[in-house]
This record gives sequence, structure tokens and C-alpha cells, in this order.
Amino acid sequence: MRLVMSPYYQDVALSVYVKVKALAARPEGCQAKSVTIASYLGLSPASVERGMTQLRRPDPDGVVELFSERRTLPSGRGRSALRTVRPMSRTEAFVWVPVAAAEDLTSRQLRAYALIAYAQARGIALTQAELAAGLRHHSGKKAGEPLSVTAASAVVDEVEAARWVTVQRRAGTQGRNRYIAHDMAPEARPDGVGEGAGGVLEAAVEKEAQGAGCSQVGEGSGSPVGEGSLANEESPRTDSPDDARALVSPAIGDVPVGDAGPVENPADAAAPAEGCGGLALRAGGNNHPAPSKLERRSRGRGSARPSYNGPQLAMSSHIYAVLEPVHLLLERVHNDFIVRKIAREVGRQLRGGTAAERLHHRLTTRFAKVMLADIRDPGRWLLGVALPRWGCGHHDCEAGVLWTTGRKCEVCTEIVQEKYTARQRTQRIAQGLCPAHGTRPGPAGRCADCELDDAIRTPARVPVQHKLEGPPRGCCSDCGARIFMTGRALADGLCKPCREESSVMAVFTSAARAAPAQQETCSGRDGDARCDREALPTRSVCARHRVQELAGSA
Repeated sequence: MRLVMSPYYQDVALSVYVKVKALAARPEGCQAKSVTIASYLGLSPASVERGMTQLRRPDPDGVVELFSERRTLPSGRGRSALRTVRPMSRTEAFVWVPVAAAEDLTSRQLRAYALIAYAQARGIALTQAELAAGLRHHSGKKAGEPLSVTAASAVVDEVEAARWVTVQRRAGTQGRNRYIAHDMAPEARPDGVGEGAGGVLEAAVEKEAQGAGCSQVGEGSGSPVGEGSLANEESPRTDSPDDARALVSPAIGDVPVGDAGPVENPADAAAPAEGCGGLALRAGGNNHPAPSKLERRSRGRGSARPSYNGPQLAMSSHIYAVLEPVHLLLERVHNDFIVRKIAREVGRQLRGGTAAERLHHRLTTRFAKVMLADIRDPGRWLLGVALPRWGCGHHDCEAGVLWTTGRKCEVCTEIVQEKYTARQRTQRIAQGLCPAHGTRPGPAGRCADCELDDAIRTPARVPVQHKLEGPPRGCCSDCGARIFMTGRALADGLCKPCREESSVMAVFTSAARAAPAQQETCSGRDGDARCDREALPTRSVCARHRVQELAGSA
């Protein structure tokens, strides 16, 4: 009753809990997939996943109702998850709910049925106002608020039309309605079950309720159904879409996706395959499927949605010509709804600017790359593999090739290269090699190529020339020594030793140049006569007399 009374859980969570707990009672446990559970309950797989997610999460009290043990390998293969429910304690309130009720009734109707069954078991005189307080909105602006009495009375009338509840109008104290919940729908009961007091009571109720409706709002019972709207701004799909509901609940095993009947004409859906072994976990040993929900509603109420009586399937000749390469597969699609989806997808792409020749070529190429025996579901293959455009965001890209030019798409090439680089990097890391070069790293954990790349990217730093304090410095123009450029160095650019040497050489040069002007001839004598030969530059005699002087001294 935590699931029934708590406003935290949505209506679909109760239906999923009932079916999972019933399947978990088998020796092998609940191993059914989400799609299989959805086919059992007549819900969409997304609604079942939403209910399981809410049951697996802790509620505001920290209680987790459903546990799922995944048994799928990382590659995606393996068995489905094994699901179990939380064991209940002795102090918790509970109510027995038939699994068939979860299959025949919608999620909101099942919640109303559980409230009525609990009140009947505890002997509580339930009013429509109290029943409305247990049913809540789960979407829209009124999310979390209880339903109105008018909307609650409509839900009760739907459950009564399904013959899971009998309503004795104004038969209780103070003119209240009296509700009787049945363990099995009267249509599914074997002969002899439900007779006696229950049968007499139902006969009396039918006699009393002929032409009678619910009472006005505020009188303690409810309001008439059909007068006014059931809610102010509530969407008819309060919990899950009804057009995805299965008609017959199989007994055991997974149901192929393509075995469901057409959505547009659910009343003509085929019966379940032979050998299923009867309905899943139904009481009474009944192996004959009960009428579907829509058939029950059509018999119980005149406002139920009628079956599809529109025009037959017709496909445009232009679209049929585009699908010419896959006519063989199109003939194997026996679901009119899937055929309509295929035709609409082709029309959408043609209206979006895709050329008919391009789409025809796409279907031809992809159908040629697959074996016909490998296509298990032609409809799903056409919608999921053949028709979608593969490539990047460029509209002209067709699986990595530009349709108008025939050249390779640069964007797709870069994407492929990036994926290849990522896979190669992962493989190298797994092998213990350098991710960038594929070489064995050294003791420091880096390979020689990585160190060389780092040296190329970050060259050695050049030392910064510090500016010296004091007067500016320069080089001597004679010896190249570093000197301060002050004083006389600014004029001649020489250091002190070079300056002194240059001054001495200048004096010597001037003296040598002045000597020949004073004494130009030799001072020696050749016998009695004076020598008229030219004297040496640094001597007063000529060369001959100089040799004689040296010879005499020797």
C-alpha cells in the first residue's frame, strides 16, 4: 500500500511492481526484458522503464522497492537483468491484487481498483472524495494534486465497465456508494465461480443501476459522468499512451517486436501464438485470453475510442518508385503502421531536399551490402538502416562522400582519423607502449622520441645580457681590450698603453725623418779623401764603413 497511497510514485510504477513481483514468484525469477513486461501490461517500453527507474530509486523515506541485477556483458551481449522486489515486513499494510487486473486495466484504473480492494478488505466505507484523494495528477500544472471527484468517478466507471468492480449506487450509509472489488473479471471466470451471494448481489446491482449515474458533486458520492470535462487542463494521456497497449498478454517468454498487430486497427489484432501455455500467472486455470481493454470499454461505455475505419493504405507512385530497390522487403512488412512510417519517412526526405536518385542509390547500395537471410525484421531494417542518411552535418555528405562532386568529405575524413587515432592510442596504452609514438618507454616513463619532441618544442633559454652600471664600455681600436669610454678614450679610442706606445713611436719617427736633412753623406774617409757615399739612416757612416767598424771591433 506504500505504492498506492504515496504521492511520490506514479501510476505506472504500481503496474510495473505488480507484474514484476508476480514474475519473481516463479522459480527462475523475473528475467523478462522491459519490452516483454511492456507487452504484458499493454504499456510502452518507455513507460515501463520510467516506472522501474522510480522503483529503483529511494523514495523520500529512503526505501527502495525494486532491485535489478544486470547480467549484460560490456559488449552488449548476455542475458536480461534479474529483478526482485523488496521483502515486506509484518507491520506493513498490503492488499492482494490479481495480476490479470494489472494487464486489463490502465495504470490509473489499477490504482483505483487497489484502493477499493483495500477498503473492502478493511471494511472501510469509501467515498468518492476519499477515492479522489488517492488518485493524483503526475504531469502538467496540477502535478502532485489529487483528482477532482468528477474525474475520479470517471475512472471508477471505467473500472466498472471492465467488470472488475461492482458499484452499488447509494446503497451505503448516508447515501454513499458501495464498491465491491472482484478477484477475477466476470468474463474470465469459469462456470460456477462468482455465484451465490456475489452473483445475487451483482444481479441486484445491475437491476438497481439501470439508467442510474453517480450523484452530484458535494452530495457524498460523486458527479454524473459525461457532463462537463473531467479536468480543467489535464491531458488525456495522464500516465502513458493508450495506443501502444498490447491486446493479449502472452504467458511465457519474449514477444518479437514484429508480432504485434497494427496500431491503427487494434480490434483486428491476431491472437497469441499457440503453445504459450495460457495467460501469465492468472488464477483459476483459465487458458483462454480475455477480451482486450478496448473491447471491454466499447461494451461498457459508449465514449470509448472506436477502432480504425479510415481509408486503406495507399502509397504515392513517386514514393513507390523510390523504394524500388527494396520492394522485396516491403512486401514482407505485414504491419500497415510500419509501411505508413516508411512512406512518411521517404516523403519527409524528399520534401527536405533529398533527390529521388540519391535516395534510390542509397537503398540500392545498402541492400546490396547485406544478406537477405540476416534481415530478421524488414520494417525495422528499412527504418533504422536503409533510409537514414549517414554522414556529417553537411547536407551533401552521403556516407563520407559528397553527392554532387563525388569527392571525399573532409569533415568525415577528419572524424574517421580522430576515431582511428583514439583506438590506436587505447591499444598502445593497453600494451604498455608510448601513446604518441608506440615505442617502449624508458626507466623515467618517457620514450626517447617524446624527450626529443619536448626539446624541439621548448629550446634552451638564452641568458639575458645584464646592463652594467657606470660609464659606457668599448673596445680599444688597436689591441681590442675592453676600456671605459671616458676622457681621452672618447677622442682616440685607445687604451693607455697603446696611447703611450703610439706617442713614443711618433717621436722616434719624427727624429728619423729629421736626421737625413742634417747629415746626408758618410763621415768616413777613404784614405786622405772624404767619403762621398750616402750614410745609413741611423748611422753617420755608410754601409762600407759600418762593416769596417764592426770588423775592427770584432
